[in-house]
Amino acid sequence: MLVTVFVGTGCEQEYKRKEEAVVLNPLADPNFIVPGYTVRAIEATGGRQAWIRAKKLEFDCVVTFYRPDDSLYLTEQHYEIYPWLNCIRISADEPQGRFVCQLSGGLFSVLEGAEPVVNRNFAEAILNITTAPVRFLDGSAIFTKVVKPIKMEGQWYYQIRRAIGAAGSQPGVRPSGRAKLVFCQNRESYLVDMLQSAEETDGESFLAVRGYDYKKAEKGGVLVPTKIEIFETDSSGVLKKRLVKIDYYAVKSTD
Repeated sequence: MLVTVFVGTGCEQEYKRKEEAVVLNPLADPNFIVPGYTVRAIEATGGRQAWIRAKKLEFDCVVTFYRPDDSLYLTEQHYEIYPWLNCIRISADEPQGRFVCQLSGGLFSVLEGAEPVVNRNFAEAILNITTAPVRFLDGSAIFTKVVKPIKMEGQWYYQIRRAIGAAGSQPGVRPSGRAKLVFCQNRESYLVDMLQSAEETDGESFLAVRGYDYKKAEKGGVLVPTKIEIFETDSSGVLKKRLVKIDYYAVKSTD
């Protein structure tokens, strides 16, 4: 649990520096070619112009952690997400003190306070499920769509597999630093509302992330999930145990 204060060279300062130096957003280039599944994901979540304007997304939420002893731990957290910097800040005031953590460009760091109760996998799950259409533009990764849809949790999905290591990179999109992740795009809505790890993450179990109740962050803005759940799964992706539930109660976007 963590808190959002900009210290040193945080996401916002970095964004301003990048904005002055380069074109951050490849979607702003009318000649930029976007793959079909990415176009559908972008359109399903507000459209190209909405994502071009989305420099920062901010969320206040209640987070429920499901502990191994079947007890629950509830806390409030604040998220600041910078889609075009591949960056998330998570913050919270806890009984043991204030915490601030950041995942930026694939690097996880504790900026304030002691060791937080959330980790890199948690931060990456929130960032990826919230900004999935933008993550498809990560030029440091290779994305492969599986043509045949599969049925999961009663819905049909196309799997889009990510592997790190493409030659070159797209302007404005920083490397994610992770490999073997599967983005699941709903065949009906085209929302990428499920993610699955294709290997055990940092010694933990296989994980799945699901997004629900998509709403616009603001009028004319991008659609984001207002409820997120993280599950432990088996190696085939079958959900086994819910680990975390996140319910947003305040959402806003900054151009």
